[in-house]
Amino acid sequence: MKYFVQVNGRDHEVEVVERAGELQVSIDGKLTDSAYHEVDRQGQIALLMEGKGYAVSVAGSRNDYDVTLAGHNYQVQIEDERERAAHAAERERSKGGGTVKSVMPGVVVELSVAEGDVVAEGQPLLILEAMKMQNEIGAPGEGRVKRIFVDQGEAVAAGAKLVELEAADE
Repeated sequence: MKYFVQVNGRDHEVEVVERAGELQVSIDGKLTDSAYHEVDRQGQIALLMEGKGYAVSVAGSRNDYDVTLAGHNYQVQIEDERERAAHAAERERSKGGGTVKSVMPGVVVELSVAEGDVVAEGQPLLILEAMKMQNEIGAPGEGRVKRIFVDQGEAVAAGAKLVELEAADE
């Protein structure tokens, strides 16, 4: 799974893949030699990275963490791909009109609109299946469907154009 991590304001992309019972971790596209062990259920972690050991303390909630590593404090925010997609949709919703793009790779399992349809903000445009989850992609604002770039059953990459909308005032 891919995560979007911000550490003290700096953005990083972290991908975690489990293969043969081991985690493979890439940070900003670079595969790392890393392992960890939870010391207790209070947020204490023993981290081994690139042959060096670290004691890490983690406190926080679902997406926002305070991390202490070697006496230094870090503010860490984490979003996974689904959360990123939802937040991107919210940002697009405030704009109205424009091109709705896929924020993650997936398969279009259902088209809910046709070209020329008038849609309301949040109305489902299509359903995109990604990582065994069906994600409803809604209209970012009120408008008219100008063009549909995909077909039902089509696999799409992250960033692929899905639907183009004309804002309600166009």
